[in-house]
Parts: sequence; structure tokens; C-alpha cells
Amino acid sequence: MKASKRILSVTVLTAVGLLLGACGGGSSSGSKDATTVDVFNIKVETKDQLDELAKKYEETHDGVKINVTTVGGGQDANAALQSKFSSGDEPSVFLLGGLADVEKWGDSLADLSDTKLAENAIEGTLDGATKDGKVYGLPMNIEGFGFLINKELFKKAGVDVDEIKSYQDFEKAVKTLDSKKDDLEMKAVFGFSAKEFWVVSQYSAHFTSPEFDDSLQTIYDAKTIDFTYGDQFQKYTDLINKYNVQPILSLDYSTSVEEDFANDQVAIVHQGNWIVPTLNSLDPEFTQDKLGILPLYVKDDTDGKIAAGAPWYWGVNKNKDEKVVEASKDFLEWLYTDKEAMKAVTDEMEFIPAYTNFSSDAISDPTSKQIFDYLSDGKVVPWAHNQYPDGFSQTQFYPEFQKYLNGDISWDEVLTKGKEAWASDRK
Repeated sequence: MKASKRILSVTVLTAVGLLLGACGGGSSSGSKDATTVDVFNIKVETKDQLDELAKKYEETHDGVKINVTTVGGGQDANAALQSKFSSGDEPSVFLLGGLADVEKWGDSLADLSDTKLAENAIEGTLDGATKDGKVYGLPMNIEGFGFLINKELFKKAGVDVDEIKSYQDFEKAVKTLDSKKDDLEMKAVFGFSAKEFWVVSQYSAHFTSPEFDDSLQTIYDAKTIDFTYGDQFQKYTDLINKYNVQPILSLDYSTSVEEDFANDQVAIVHQGNWIVPTLNSLDPEFTQDKLGILPLYVKDDTDGKIAAGAPWYWGVNKNKDEKVVEASKDFLEWLYTDKEAMKAVTDEMEFIPAYTNFSSDAISDPTSKQIFDYLSDGKVVPWAHNQYPDGFSQTQFYPEFQKYLNGDISWDEVLTKGKEAWASDRK
């Protein structure tokens, strides 16, 4: 999901029973006997929905108060969470971004292995929060990414999307689209936003994950990287750069998605289902009629996969009072098992659920259904880039990748510098 996006807000019940909402922190009041669960969320786009769900939970669970604090949207959520712990105002529930966070907050995380949600989680979605066989985080949702396409432009160019079953088919489709771009009034085939480091980081996951057998733990523990699939990485990168809106290094997320892609100016972007709410706000018919996703062919030219998994996990603070710990677990379970809450998760938050008690029929937009089906069928690689060495994506690999796109260095130099940086970080 867009890296800058992610997590929750503040809901406070006063002593007289009025519900107040706040965007920052807050304080709770009420009966001294009440069990208060403080939830720290960083997914700002779900703030209103989570506040409402907290209120509904309280209505059916006497003696429990859910305070939701949402930090994000330009604020440094990690710094805000660290400040909470440093000040002694530790949240009861907070979000984890992967194995690095599990290690960082390990002394505060409850073992959630025996919860119903851990049992119901789709296979593989717990890997980013599992350590030594114990589950320390429950998936918030699933996000998938790959080549998001405008199916209508493909059709107008005479390309049958269903017949793209190999890298060669994809390359042929790109060239056909390019030959028709003037007739279709397109700027270019691709709108790859290379100005955004997180786009490059996510894109790289397709080519790094298979080297480590698609295991998040293996990636996180790896002392070295060989870029085993570096040739395919280069092949795709060169294809994108040749048929992309230029200058590629100046193309940002907003321009590529909200302007070019949404207005039929490009046919392909490398993004994920997190752009669905944005597209819906611009043109609801786009996601229903035009939007689709295509896999990348990496291990061989006909084994197509997208990237999908849980980018965020709910962790529970084991250092809280036992009643708070149990109420925290119960609230999370309620979010993903109560029928009304489940409907809000899929319809209002527009989440792809990470649990088997949901059906793909509950997912409203067709592309999110596709992603859910890819995951269910095992045709995915995980969010490998979340397990890279700290700073590797943004400050080490990304600048070299940009230099290559600009023609300043060779591909061999990109990979060599990447290998050296990874090994140095993991010493």
C-alpha cells in the first residue's frame, strides 16, 4: 500500500455517555471499573470507520471502552508510537509492519497463537508476525500489487487481457499499446512513478522474493542477496523505461495515478488495491469496468504471480492488565467475526480480508477479488521488501536504480552496489 498511508484515531466516552472523536491522543473518563482498550492506528483512511466500529462494540460490550488514536497522514507514526511507550502511555493494541517490529516490540507483545483469528488466517498471512513458532500479530488486511491495468485501453488496442499468459505475451501487448497510443490519445503505455522510492521498493519484491523461496523469515535473516533473478528484473525495468511517461524520474504517485491512469492517459501502473478508494472518488465506474491486474513472470516466463499479503498486523500489549489484554483480543476478534463489523471491513474500509471466514463474494471491487483469488490459489509472492535491511530500499538501492533509469550506470553496477549494501547492513 502506499507507504505514506497507514492506521487509526481517538474515540472517547465521557462520564455521561457522550461519544467524542479526536484525531490525536485523548483521555478516557467514566466508571473506574471500566476496562479501557487504547488502540493506536496509523491507517488514516480508516479513521472514521474504526471510530464508528469502536462505538458499536461498546454498545454491545458493557464495561469496555475502546479509545482509538489515529496518527498518520504526514505525521511520523513510528515516532508517535515510540513516544507513547517512552512516556508510559502505552497502547493496548498497536500495528506492526513486519518481523523487524516484532523484534523491536517483542518485550511487549502477547502470544496470539491460540486466538480464533490466528486459526482463521489465510495460509501465509501470519508469516510477517510469527517468531519462533509463535504468532505476535494478527493481519489487519491483505494488500496486493502488480501491474494494474486499464482493461478498456487494452481492448481498444485489440489486446485480449485473458490471453496474456507469459512474459512474451505481456511484452507483445505493451508494444501493441504503444503502436496505438496516438489513436487512443495516451501519453505512454506505462505510468511507473520512479520518483517514489516506495514504488521502486515494492516493484523490487517481485524479483527478490523468489530467491529466498518466498519466505519472509528467510529474507529477514539473510546476510547476503545474490539477485538470482536480476536478469528478469532488468528485462522488466528496461521495458517499463522504454514505454513510460518521461522523464520517468520526475513522475510522482499523484500524477501517475490520479491524473494519467484515472484519465486514460496511461494503460499500466505498478500499484496495488490501495488506489481503489482514490479511483472511486474520481470515477466509481473505473474500478468496476476498467481496472484489472496482471502478474509478473519471474521464476520462468509462464509462472505469473502478483505480490500480496498482510502489510500490517495488530499486536496486543501483554504488559497491560489481564482484563485489558483479554478485552483487546476480543475486540480484534469481533472486528473480523461479527457480521455487521465484517461488512464494514469489506464495504466501508474496502479491505481485502485476511481470514477464511470471509468470502470473496463480500469484496466489492473486481480487482480486489482477483487479488484475493490469487492469494487463495497460492499465486503470490509476499511483501518481501518489508523485510529488507533497515534503510536499504530508500537510501541505498533506490538511488542506484534511479541512476540506471537515467543512463548513468550499468545494471551490473546496480546489482553490485545492492549486494554490497545488503551485506554491510546485515553484518
